[in-house]
Amino acid sequence: MHPDATGSARPPRPSLASALTRGPLVLDGGLSNQLEAEGERVDGDLWSARLLADRPEAVVAAHRAYYEAGADIATTASYQATFEGFARHGTDRARAAELLRASVTLAREAARTAPGGRPRWVAASVGPYGAMLADGSEYRGRYGLTVAELERFHRPRLEVLASAGPDAFALETVPDVDEARALLRAVRGLGVPAWLSFSISGNRTRAGQPLAEAFAVAAGAAEVCAVGVNCCTPADADAAVALAARITGKPVVVYPNSGERWDDARRAWVGPDRFEAAAVDGWLASGARLVGGCCRVGPRALAQVAERVAARSR
Repeated sequence: MHPDATGSARPPRPSLASALTRGPLVLDGGLSNQLEAEGERVDGDLWSARLLADRPEAVVAAHRAYYEAGADIATTASYQATFEGFARHGTDRARAAELLRASVTLAREAARTAPGGRPRWVAASVGPYGAMLADGSEYRGRYGLTVAELERFHRPRLEVLASAGPDAFALETVPDVDEARALLRAVRGLGVPAWLSFSISGNRTRAGQPLAEAFAVAAGAAEVCAVGVNCCTPADADAAVALAARITGKPVVVYPNSGERWDDARRAWVGPDRFEAAAVDGWLASGARLVGGCCRVGPRALAQVAERVAARSR
């Protein structure tokens, strides 16, 4: 047993894979929107990764807000953290590696200091190649790179993140099958389980491949503990959960956006919020074991998700 911030003993944390066999777990919500709610700016090409160096305490506070709302798992502020992205801002490779490791450490600090005394996990966020480009191509894929080239891009930061001891990798917002294959190659041998989560439109990846084809690439991957979707509309998530479960036979991860749409020209979110915690019941019934929210889903909505999961687990 380990003491928490109040001095109370915390139960030991089982592995994430072991915990998934016992029942569903709650992911956090959108990190960037919570940082903005705290008054931080995340509109640069490093996005929330800039705060790893400039305002680490704000990152801890954002993670803690989700843990306090009922999240079991926090995803780190490393989605847009890459050696290449940091280099554009004058950060050398050694310092970039420190910041990548810090993303895991800060989430652990939030888990340690959040009240509640229950096990909490940290997933190291790994965004797609297009997130480093910061030009919207993460929602299109098809970068003109081979699978081998994408693997060489992802492997070094995965190695650094693995050295910080996360409970899992969140290979998230993946827009096409080629990048999924590259990521699955890149995580081999690192000793960290991963979930693979596609960004989709309807029943296809953002790059246009059938979603069944996308899910199938992970079906036989021993490193993958869950497969699913994120950063999509709640409506698109509904059908995707059942498909992922059927194609892969693995636990399903699902964390859609609020349903609002990002307008590149206006640099703003537009449209209504369509995220409803009641959808969790259907996701769980279809095979979801990791449920939460992505962009624009904050602690209040996440608390409602946690309530639904707790009610179903009773």
